[in-house]
Amino acid sequence: MSVAKTSEITASSSKSFEDAVRKGIRKMSETVDNIESAWIKEQKAVVKDGDVDAYRVTMKVTFLVK
Repeated sequence: MSVAKTSEITASSSKSFEDAVRKGIRKMSETVDNIESAWIKEQKAVVKDGDVDAYRVTMKVTFLVK
């Protein structure tokens, strides 16, 4: 039997939403093993002086519990 847990995280990038997702997963994988998937709950562009300054994603990351 497998048991999974979900954690909600927010990550940011100055490049793109995709890069923010990759950075978030990479950072979480430093402390959590067996990451299975990520559900992107929200995307937000942070605007500064009339231009996009950062891309932020809030996601639910699912991983298997040993």
